[in-house]
Amino acid sequence: MDELVGLREGSPGNPVALQELWGPCPRLRRGIRGGLEWLKQKLFHVGEDWCFLLVLGVLMALISYAMNFAIGRVVRGSGIPELKTILSGVILEDYLDIKNFGAKVVGLSCTLATGSTLFLGKVGPFVHLSVMIAAYLGRLRTKTLGEAENKSKQHEMLVAGAAVGVATVFAAPFSGILFCIEVIYSHFSVWDYWRGFFAATCGAFMFRLLAVFNSEQETITSLYKTSFRVDVPFDLPEIFFFVALGAICGVASCAYLFCQRTFLAFIRTNRVISKLLATSKPVYAALATLVLASITYPPGVGRFMASRLSMKEHLDSLFDNRSWALLTRNASPPWPKELDPQNLWLEWYHPRFTIFGTLAFFLVMKFWMLILATTIPMPAGYFLPIFIYGAAIGRLLGEALSLAFPEGIVAGGITNPIMPGGYALAGAAAFSGAVTHSISTALLAFELTGQIVHALPVLMAVLAANAIAQSCQPSFYDGTIIVKKLPYLPWIRGRPIGSHRVSVENFMNHTITTLARDAPLEHVVKVVTSTDVAEYPVVESRESQILVGTVQRAQLVQALQAEPPTWASGQQHYLQDILVGGCSLEPVTLMLSPETSLHQAHNLFKLLNLQSLFVTSKGRAVGSVTWMELKKAISALTNPSATK
Repeated sequence: MDELVGLREGSPGNPVALQELWGPCPRLRRGIRGGLEWLKQKLFHVGEDWCFLLVLGVLMALISYAMNFAIGRVVRGSGIPELKTILSGVILEDYLDIKNFGAKVVGLSCTLATGSTLFLGKVGPFVHLSVMIAAYLGRLRTKTLGEAENKSKQHEMLVAGAAVGVATVFAAPFSGILFCIEVIYSHFSVWDYWRGFFAATCGAFMFRLLAVFNSEQETITSLYKTSFRVDVPFDLPEIFFFVALGAICGVASCAYLFCQRTFLAFIRTNRVISKLLATSKPVYAALATLVLASITYPPGVGRFMASRLSMKEHLDSLFDNRSWALLTRNASPPWPKELDPQNLWLEWYHPRFTIFGTLAFFLVMKFWMLILATTIPMPAGYFLPIFIYGAAIGRLLGEALSLAFPEGIVAGGITNPIMPGGYALAGAAAFSGAVTHSISTALLAFELTGQIVHALPVLMAVLAANAIAQSCQPSFYDGTIIVKKLPYLPWIRGRPIGSHRVSVENFMNHTITTLARDAPLEHVVKVVTSTDVAEYPVVESRESQILVGTVQRAQLVQALQAEPPTWASGQQHYLQDILVGGCSLEPVTLMLSPETSLHQAHNLFKLLNLQSLFVTSKGRAVGSVTWMELKKAISALTNPSATK
């Protein structure tokens, strides 16, 4: 049916549609349409392609600038080393700025979208994102209630945010809070425990509840389901193999930590690569991703590394309670052309390589590929990949034992078959615990699978791995702090470096700028304009040098600029006049003595999250100690040849 047309009364123009005649603002709409038609004729007068080419160039320039802006603002890596530094009392500018939230989310989404290509997780970035929100909510709470800035309240919010970040990834509130205590904090306040645990429980519950609402699960269950037998999951003679597995994971973690830290230091010191990272981060990320993608291509070399599996499917397959070696001993199942969700273990099988060959090849290749992936400047989590890597180590040992004892191990006249999935669970907890120097990974393994019956062998494997790793190498996050040279004090408790024999007098800063109460304002102005310290120690007089408090530089400058009108011109004024007039003098409640040992000073700085302390002798200010002096003193003890 033809469209009904009409002509406006009194208008000699062309007929128009009746809908347009009856629509609102017909003249305005006709004017806009006419203007667009004129613009179309002018733009396409020369040719149609140049306009689209112009738009393409502008859009790509905007996208390129947005990528550079986002990559420049996003904290690369997991973010946990920086968070450890912040919770130790050091302020890192813009790290917790909510403006970084969107860029971090987009970057993390791109990382996770690569799947097995980069083989990276999301635990660390989620902790960073959670802490960002916690810091923002803390500031919002302060403004809403009209309270003064409270650093202890801010610290409590950051503690809860870190716990929520781990709990919402694995739906594991218990191990979430314990993992944060072990990895992120040097001293943990019991007062913060219930806050973090409450927030982590709410986050984990909502995470699993959303899966039920989305029809992914029928009810709230564990994240990685297993089918281990519950009556007797392991025999007593197997304890020896679990401890041996822990030792293997400990040695492997030491090799991994050493190689990762060495390669990261090489990347930061190499002239060509460091310049590339400084000027063209996307180029380096693209090159590294191209190398990893070409190797993990499933029809190619990736066929022997189960590269078609996602991170979750890797764990689901490795936790399989069946023995793959026994299933393929008298059979040769074909490799499925498409992924079979019911038989994920077939991705690990190849007729020529066998199960042992593919698992060994996976461990060898992922060792250096994961180290390379950790250098890519984009948000990424490193806990889940090392968790899967440890599961592959345990699976390899479990398959070897199941082939060596096909009928099982006889104990007490009862023969029970070996479950390689149990060894994969213990290997995952042991290797990840050794790399991060934490014991809570054992509890995390139980919460992920719901298999608490493996508590004893898994915990023994984790303890054995930690005993080796902690005595040989710093943790993954501490090693990153060392390479990045973040302002974080190293741990010295239990280290035979002689910290008890070194006194504060040997390494303190002897030159400090003090202000005396009886100092003329001309002298105060000269000191303030020639220095840029945040606070000045105030002494009783220039002769006694008795420390009485500190004054903030910002308040002092403001007081000097606002000269009271009651002061007579030409009369001599002193610092005492400003202090009485409103510039607050803060008392010094904690000081060091020159005879204080390095060990005691280090414990105070770590326990109270301090940045500096004044040193007094019989009340006289004789120097100061900052974390920089402490770090240099510890470095001189641990590596005396380098200081020379």
